[in-house]
Amino acid sequence: MIKIEIKEGENIERALKRYKRKHRNVKVMQNLRENQFFTKPSVRRRREIQKAAYIQNLRDQEDI
Repeated sequence: MIKIEIKEGENIERALKRYKRKHRNVKVMQNLRENQFFTKPSVRRRREIQKAAYIQNLRDQEDI
């Protein structure tokens, strides 16, 4: 569970912004979506390799 302590005199919008940032960084929703269905380890590994190849391709294009 994510806890946000509101500091003395802090605006509520600022505290909400900190909460949202922490929530996004912890990847709570992403983990929930991933774990809704079982994914075979081979499929998970294939996706990781495809993602790495895509990122490498983007970096190679950037170098040109």
